[in-house]
Amino acid sequence: MRPGERPPEEIEVKLPCADLGAVRRTLQQKGASSVSGLHDEVNDLFDDAERRLSARGAALRLRRAGGRSLLTYKGPAQFVSGVKVREERETEVQDPDAVRAILVGLGFVPTFRYEKRREEWSFEGCAVALDETPIGRFVEVEGEPTAIRRAVAALSLDFSEAIPYSYARLYVDLRSKDPALPPDMVFSRTS
Repeated sequence: MRPGERPPEEIEVKLPCADLGAVRRTLQQKGASSVSGLHDEVNDLFDDAERRLSARGAALRLRRAGGRSLLTYKGPAQFVSGVKVREERETEVQDPDAVRAILVGLGFVPTFRYEKRREEWSFEGCAVALDETPIGRFVEVEGEPTAIRRAVAALSLDFSEAIPYSYARLYVDLRSKDPALPPDMVFSRTS
């Protein structure tokens, strides 16, 4: 990065959603473009033994989704005009098992796994993700702040319900109230 250049950013809101089907129908009715059909995601967060990344609000994630694998660094979040803004650097990786071994070799350890079922849309200049997770359903809208507000309103969602936390943070908070929950946010496996 050159001096004075801004790092790439993730600008988004996350909203709880009781009915993803209704949001999907609205997206279809309003001419949104489907970017990816429903797919499963497995996300592993890594940190050093002292958990210095999470202590400063940063994250290192290895994601497997839809036949692709991505390594992502996310910097500490700030809130601007009601949306979460954070540095985000991401690259596709060919061999996620090798990347995992490299991270462990560098002293990072897997600290948390979370799963979700996601479909992605392009709407009103934003990326819209419909997420089903073990702790509920959510809509994430990513784009510029004014476009995010426009998309949220067009989808008949309530911007005031935006949640400023990551899925990992939401799960940690939920688990503190219910210690019987498993340590990772994963879908239950039935035999």
